[in-house]
Amino acid sequence: MRVFLTGATGYIGAAVLDRLVAEGHQVTALVRDQGKAEAVRARGAVPVLGDLADADAVHRLADAADGVIHLAAPGDDSSARIDDAAATHILGALKGTDRPYVHTSGLWVHGSGTAITESTPMNPPRLTAWRVPIVERVLSTPGVRVAVVAPAVVYGRGGGLLNLVASGPRTAGDAPALTMIGHGEQHWGTVHVDDLAVLYVRALESAPAGSYFIGASGVNPTVREITEAVSRAIGLSGRVAPEPVARTLERLGLLGEALLLDQQAGGDAARRILGWTPEQSTIVEDLAANRLAAIS
Repeated sequence: MRVFLTGATGYIGAAVLDRLVAEGHQVTALVRDQGKAEAVRARGAVPVLGDLADADAVHRLADAADGVIHLAAPGDDSSARIDDAAATHILGALKGTDRPYVHTSGLWVHGSGTAITESTPMNPPRLTAWRVPIVERVLSTPGVRVAVVAPAVVYGRGGGLLNLVASGPRTAGDAPALTMIGHGEQHWGTVHVDDLAVLYVRALESAPAGSYFIGASGVNPTVREITEAVSRAIGLSGRVAPEPVARTLERLGLLGEALLLDQQAGGDAARRILGWTPEQSTIVEDLAANRLAAIS
């Protein structure tokens, strides 16, 4: 399949690109500069210089593809505008063709919950509230085999939010402890980046139109358990300390609000419909193997 991929040099996008190439797909990746072009070329994709704000380029690349996976996001105040425009141009190119389009959301849009599924109502924190109307519009587009993937907290390959945890404040003294995000009793839904890549590719290849998949392994450790594992990985012997919620919000802003959510999810629809089975190590096992980026 000829696949147009956005976000191919990002954390998740690089894993998705690797999986697409491994399964024999021909990938065209939209990249912003020559350095990124060389990076995706080395991974087996054909780079095209441009960005998501270039409506003509996005439309042209989507129109020339057999399917599209959209992962790119600026991660700043322009995210809502850029994501909405990109989805509009991609859907405009694909409308009426029944070709597949895989769009990205996130588990955070469901808010806190002890058993979050694809049917759980949206209750997003302010950081990701903009995703909800875009997802609703994407899913209602006729004539396109749309699927939405909503990843949980992603880990693996030494990247992801674990590095934010690892770079958190330490307590003072001869035996410093790593500060947790909040009190540490909240759960995070988790998924290994390589398992998530499999989900994206399966959604592209075979998801029915209008599908919505939570990308979560079903392993939902507490932030305390995660932070203890990070603490061991960076040489602090598992020592951790809670942080007042107000301090977390002061330190991390809207991101802190999202990370304080208490979320447990399993990704049941992806298992049932796509036969997706996460196979990688759990987040704590991954940390025990010292698979964390260069933070010590």
